Amino acid sequence: MKMSNGVEWALHGCVTLSQSRDPVPAARLAELHGTPPAYLAKHLQALSRAGIVRSTAGQVGGYLLTRPAAAITVLEVVQAIDGTEPAYRCTEIRQQGPLAVPAERCDRPCAIARAMASAQEAWSGALAGITIADLAAGIDADSEGTAMADVRRWLTATA
Repeated sequence: MKMSNGVEWALHGCVTLSQSRDPVPAARLAELHGTPPAYLAKHLQALSRAGIVRSTAGQVGGYLLTRPAAAITVLEVVQAIDGTEPAYRCTEIRQQGPLAVPAERCDRPCAIARAMASAQEAWSGALAGITIADLAAGIDADSEGTAMADVRRWLTATA
């Protein structure tokens, strides 16, 4: 399953936002992660439309999570960026060609479509079971407990 770069950027952005009580400007998020500011802003808008982040205007404007990080799943972020369409789309190829199965005999999805739907459900279920808070904790554990403190310090430093 292939996802856009925007998913990675949005997930890192959400983890970063989970470490701040104050709005974080899009340019600051882009700087922290070395991502193109305009492209990241586009993804922040998608997250905003999905109700995951909200923007604030003004001199201290920026983005905030709309809910606690423990209440935002990875699946929500993935779907906000890449959409909700399944990775596999059955075109009923079994009803084509010289050995076509008549439509009336196709009362349930074929074995291939069922296998792909099962995989989609497993993938979606796995991502729905991981929150932004879980990601932050994992990133922190990978850094022996320093990453999130470093992010908080960096966010409060003057840009």
